[in-house]
Amino acid sequence: MAGRRRGGGHRRQARPTIPPPPEEPSTMEPGNLREVAAVESPSKKTCHASSSTSATICVPEVWADLLDSLLLQVIGLLSSFHDLLAFIGTCHSWRAALSSLPPAFSFNFPPLHLRPDIGDPHPHRSSVNNSLLSNCKWQLVDPAKRTSSLHRLAPRNLRGRYLGCSYGYLIFSNLEQCLLVDIYSGATVRPPRLKSTGNHDIYYGFLVAPINSSNSHLLLCSRLSMFQWQVGTSSWLEHRLNCERILQIVFFKGEMLAMDFHERLHRIRLQPQLSVQEVPVAWGDDIVAGHKAKPWLVVSGDMLLLVELSVSRDAFFDFSGTVKVFRLNFSIEPATWVKVDNLGNKALFVSNDMRNPTFSCMNPERWGGKSNCIYGASTSADSDEAWNVVELGQVLPCTLTAVGCSYRREHNLESSVHNNQLQSLWVLPSLVYGIGQ
Repeated sequence: MAGRRRGGGHRRQARPTIPPPPEEPSTMEPGNLREVAAVESPSKKTCHASSSTSATICVPEVWADLLDSLLLQVIGLLSSFHDLLAFIGTCHSWRAALSSLPPAFSFNFPPLHLRPDIGDPHPHRSSVNNSLLSNCKWQLVDPAKRTSSLHRLAPRNLRGRYLGCSYGYLIFSNLEQCLLVDIYSGATVRPPRLKSTGNHDIYYGFLVAPINSSNSHLLLCSRLSMFQWQVGTSSWLEHRLNCERILQIVFFKGEMLAMDFHERLHRIRLQPQLSVQEVPVAWGDDIVAGHKAKPWLVVSGDMLLLVELSVSRDAFFDFSGTVKVFRLNFSIEPATWVKVDNLGNKALFVSNDMRNPTFSCMNPERWGGKSNCIYGASTSADSDEAWNVVELGQVLPCTLTAVGCSYRREHNLESSVHNNQLQSLWVLPSLVYGIGQ
């Protein structure tokens, strides 16, 4: 690959600015999913003004002829999502070069921070299933380019409750009807109607692959069932579950792993049919007893991590919280959670809602971040800071919204784990996952 040269004849592209959102985001049926990857369409021609004349001429360049090995070195220098936009806007061959890379979480730039403005003073109200979200707006901020933010408006007539986010799509449900909304372009995908007596209890939605992949499926979880829709088909499959409520699903070394309400780990397989099997896991001797918030699973390279906020109370009844990280050691049986004292040159990104994606980023100092820290999306719309930065092991007063999750005295599943409203989260846009397709 490194010795092959790309064909000439391409013209240099201007580094694009981030395009504004569509005035009316299009709703795409399953047969038109290719439009999702085409929402970002950079200019095909770049013209440069001559210093000796007012006329504008087009100057051919040779950027498309760079060796693949040099392009990969350039990709390795990208430190923000804005840099990625500029790279893929240069020419078609540069965009295609990214198709040979691992999934998006291997990039060295941080995810974007999505901060919603629902305009609803009662986010926990029981009528949220029928609440109109068309006035919902969200802001996308790149931690590496904080002065450049994007504003997006939800599609018209969007109703329903929030179920999760994956591969750059927000997932909403209004009983029988689901809707997937691209956080960057506003484009929507509407799966077929789900006809089941148990769909009113659906609380979690998850894509198993990018929406424009041939093997993409949407999974919806309820108390007793998991519903499966293969993108592009016209029907759902329902599978009965024999485990507690699933709180989070991640991909680790080609496998789909899920954590339930009792922090048990399960392996989910789609072939030959959907199955959920518990993975035997033990806790090491260094586990500390006490009150804990529900933990997050984070995939960091070849490690599966668990991040939790442990809460303690002193003799004066003052609370404090400590962020702790554990690594799952698969080299012994059963696999064991082992405490991690230092993250090295990595930073982790989590949000209050466990259904939201988590991320790991190497060498965060490249974009102005900090290593050995956890970045938590703020849960307060009134906060001046969109996110909190917590060093691993740092002790914090419980009054702080540490790593996006404050300690709740109530351990009710509905109130402390799942919120029907969209909250602040970390996300990578779908176009990052759709590169090269």
